[in-house]
Amino acid sequence: MKIGIIGGPNSGKTTIFNALTCSATATGAYSSGQLEVHTAVVNVPDPRMDRLAEIFYPRKAIYAQVIYNDIAGLQKDASKSGDIRGPLLNAIAVNDALLLVARAFQDPNVPHPNNRIDPAADLEAMEMELLLNDMVTIESRLERITAQRDRGQLAERQRMAQEEALLTRLYALLEEGKPLRIAALSADESKMLGGFGFLSLRPRLRVINAGDDAEESAFAHLLDAETFFLRGQLEAEIALLAPQEADDFLAEFGIAEQGLNRAIRRCYHLLGLLSFFTIGENEVRAWTVTAGAKAPTAAGSIHSDMQKGFIRAETIHFDDLMAAESMAAARSQGRLRLEGKEYVVQDGDILNIRFHL
Repeated sequence: MKIGIIGGPNSGKTTIFNALTCSATATGAYSSGQLEVHTAVVNVPDPRMDRLAEIFYPRKAIYAQVIYNDIAGLQKDASKSGDIRGPLLNAIAVNDALLLVARAFQDPNVPHPNNRIDPAADLEAMEMELLLNDMVTIESRLERITAQRDRGQLAERQRMAQEEALLTRLYALLEEGKPLRIAALSADESKMLGGFGFLSLRPRLRVINAGDDAEESAFAHLLDAETFFLRGQLEAEIALLAPQEADDFLAEFGIAEQGLNRAIRRCYHLLGLLSFFTIGENEVRAWTVTAGAKAPTAAGSIHSDMQKGFIRAETIHFDDLMAAESMAAARSQGRLRLEGKEYVVQDGDILNIRFHL
């Protein structure tokens, strides 16, 4: 899972990147004409993995992972800038979801480009840039279709006509100020859009980046399932501390849970993801699949041969294993079961895939 962090100049997005990845990347102003991307891979915190590693004591415990990309500041009118549009578009489009950072902290040494602190306005401006980018992309493609519509074989002309109708419908949605992610798309339509890299089609989260002394209640009107509050600089400092020290600081500042945990959980929910586990002497491992995935698809996330040769999945849920206290006890109690190709994997399942080559 790749999450792209974007925000305006001096929004503190690199500070948020550091907070979410336990990094110490230097922060600084964005230089026009340059594109800079910082990347970090972080383990998905999961106490179930911790417990499985304690029980089975494998040589390796491999957690699911998230890749965060901290992308250069999103300048106003970036959608129209020929110098930066291509590289910036590519850097953003490779991500599965976007994390928009809005500045809500005061710092006289780091002026806001618009000389005001207004996170609601900043969020609106960023979302508008994503929409405008998509409008430019559609306009360009429609121009090419117009120039080519009478060329090629009948099947190709029909395909272009379908694409033109879809893009025209989506352009109207963008003109209304609505992101493409709310459009009702069929599977074929989604496939048709796959190569465009539309930015407003991406799922997105939003972060209110506040100062150390800020109160979450002051931003309650902006917070919802897709928007959360973070004291970015404070969280970035806590992220570099040893676990016990971090817990002490979190308690001191009244932070119930570290920001990196909250962000990943929201990303999983936003993208409709879940985790299942495999266990063995060599490794205990967490895997990520989309909610609703069936057992063969889960097997395929481990190895393509397992999906092709899938026979059965010996399955037990983490909670059932904990209740039995050991795998041997779970087996004797009949808690393990064999599931076939139509079984829908549940979050917390432990799978042992049976397959033939």
